[in-house]
Amino acid sequence: MHTLEPAVVWKYFAGLSAIPRRSGEEAAAGDWVVRIAEDHGLNWQRDATGNIVIQVPATPGREGVAPTVLQGHLDMVCEKNADTVHNFSTDPIRLRIVGPEVKATGTTLGADNGIGVAMALAVLDAPNAQHGPLELLFTVDEERGLTGAKSLQPGSLRGKRLINIDTEELGQIYIGCAGGIDTLLELPVQRGPYLSGSARIRIIVKGLRGGHSGCDIHEGRGNANRILARALKELYAKGLIAGLVAIDGGSLRNAIPREAFAVVDIRDPADVQAALADVEDVVRCELAGVDEGLSLASESNADPRAPLLAADAHRLLDLLLALPHGYVAFSRALPGLVETSTNLATVRTADDHIGIATSQRSSIQSQLQWLAGSVAALGRLAGAKVEQSDGYPGWPPNPNSPLLAQAQKVFERQFGAAPVPKAIHAGLECGLIGDRFPGMDMISIGPDVRNAHSPDECVDIASVAETWQILLALLADLS
Repeated sequence: MHTLEPAVVWKYFAGLSAIPRRSGEEAAAGDWVVRIAEDHGLNWQRDATGNIVIQVPATPGREGVAPTVLQGHLDMVCEKNADTVHNFSTDPIRLRIVGPEVKATGTTLGADNGIGVAMALAVLDAPNAQHGPLELLFTVDEERGLTGAKSLQPGSLRGKRLINIDTEELGQIYIGCAGGIDTLLELPVQRGPYLSGSARIRIIVKGLRGGHSGCDIHEGRGNANRILARALKELYAKGLIAGLVAIDGGSLRNAIPREAFAVVDIRDPADVQAALADVEDVVRCELAGVDEGLSLASESNADPRAPLLAADAHRLLDLLLALPHGYVAFSRALPGLVETSTNLATVRTADDHIGIATSQRSSIQSQLQWLAGSVAALGRLAGAKVEQSDGYPGWPPNPNSPLLAQAQKVFERQFGAAPVPKAIHAGLECGLIGDRFPGMDMISIGPDVRNAHSPDECVDIASVAETWQILLALLADLS
């Protein structure tokens, strides 16, 4: 990374990437941030949750202006390809430069939101930076439910304007985001007798793109859980499955599932492979031009568990096929913006139940509640126990924001035209921060980050340099 510009940004990004920081395990990354603050002789505070605020004095002559908050989150989504050996609790992210982009090696990159954290820290070392007083706010556990932002206490920030550096589209200014709720289903199951005269195999769905369950949900990418349930139904219809032992798929509530696996007892391996090939051909045609890497395969398996009762197996598959996935509605107010969506995120098999995690998003609170209630109702109809999270609020757009107006002037100087402000169908922490600090004037910016929440995640190198220049110019103008 030492060959990339701006060197000060990439230095901090490489430093953060060397520290494991899955959600809930950000202590080491927080210690690293604290050391940077102390090395610069700056005051800092760290709350009980792990959020950190660093107080940065104004550059000479700009001491009298109002403080500005720069904000990002320390944790990252931890996704890897099935054949990648990587322990997200102990191993660093292995960075590589691929043409115009920076990627990881078989894992998520963590540019969401490591590149935003790096930019905020880089202001400390930028020789040409001109700014008023700053507060650098680094939150934790954003990816699992914005836990850090939820725990922020009134009075922990002095600033009344905030620049969130967690948007993933160069040249855009975001002023709104969706709220969300997680709906968790626990389907009780019983196991029957072991079956004689059958072979036990593992069916594998892989090769899908996955991606961010908010930003990418409108593209119609394949959902491995739904494809697997569909394939199993086809095998049952052809009389090829003698028993279903387990289904496990997806990894995180906010990632579109790329891979899924089932353990089944079968009567004829050759017939099963031919049937899987037929399903693969059909679904590949349906996903043509959108998600073309699908693979369905099987291998022998020695899972010792007894198969589910047939009635429970079919009840599970029916539920997985009935649960909605994808966008539900587009916004009428902001053309092109997904307004409401749901993600069939993970399936986990235990001895006596199947856990299914889903997440709903919407920029309209009533739609969010309705959709979450619909998913819960389907779960109850199938006999599942339902739990729902408290959720998090959306961020209502403020087109009259003074910070937005100032940012548009900077963008116009940089790009020749002021961008039309946008909202994003994802959960930015601005919603919660605005709830905790009423009157906070906020925008969100960032470089081009593609395929976040998947091992294909990458950040465009040139866009990092452009976003950095925008940030420096905006801080100078605000002071």
